[in-house]
Amino acid sequence: MAGLLPGVLVAVLLAAAAAPASAKDYTVGDSSGWTTGVDYTAWARGKTFNIGDTLLFQYTSAGHSVVEVSEADHTSCSAANPLRSYKDGTTIVTLTRSGTRYFICGSTGHCGAGMKLTVTVASLSGSAAGGTRLAKPSSSDADPTTTTTTRTSSATGGATGSWAPRTATWLLFFAAVGALL
Repeated sequence: MAGLLPGVLVAVLLAAAAAPASAKDYTVGDSSGWTTGVDYTAWARGKTFNIGDTLLFQYTSAGHSVVEVSEADHTSCSAANPLRSYKDGTTIVTLTRSGTRYFICGSTGHCGAGMKLTVTVASLSGSAAGGTRLAKPSSSDADPTTTTTTRTSSATGGATGSWAPRTATWLLFFAAVGALL
C-alpha cells in the first residue's frame, strides 16, 4: 500500500496541473472606453473580478490618464500621490491580488465628474471580498453591454491566463517526481 502513495501523489498533481485556469479580460466602459460621461458603476454592476483578470483601459492619451490611488485619494479625487500612473492610451492592469483597487483619471475635473473606478478582487478561494464597489453613479442609468473575453490556459497549452497557481503546482509535481527517483 505504501508503494501506491507516490503514484497516487503524482496522479493527483498531474490532474491539478492539467485543469484549466480561466481569467477574463474586461474592457473598462466597454465600447465607450475610459472617458467622461460613462457610468462606471453601471458598467461594473454584477461583475465579479478575480485574480488573473485584466482591466483594459482605452482612452485618448492627450486628454485622459489612468491613475491607481489609495482609497483616501480616490475619495478626494487626488492624483498627487499615485501608486501607479499610465498615459499611453491603452493600459492593461492585471489583477494580481485580492482586495480593493482604486482608479481615477488624473486630468483636472474628470474624477469629480465620475471618471473613477473601485474594483474589489475576490480572494483565491473564489468568494468576493465585499463584491464590487464603484464610483457614485452619473446621471445616466444605462446599463451598457459588457465586453469580456475568457482566457484559458492548461498544462498542455501555451495561452496566457492565471499562471501563478500553476507554477506552484508544477514545482510540487517535479519535487514529487524527484523524490521518487
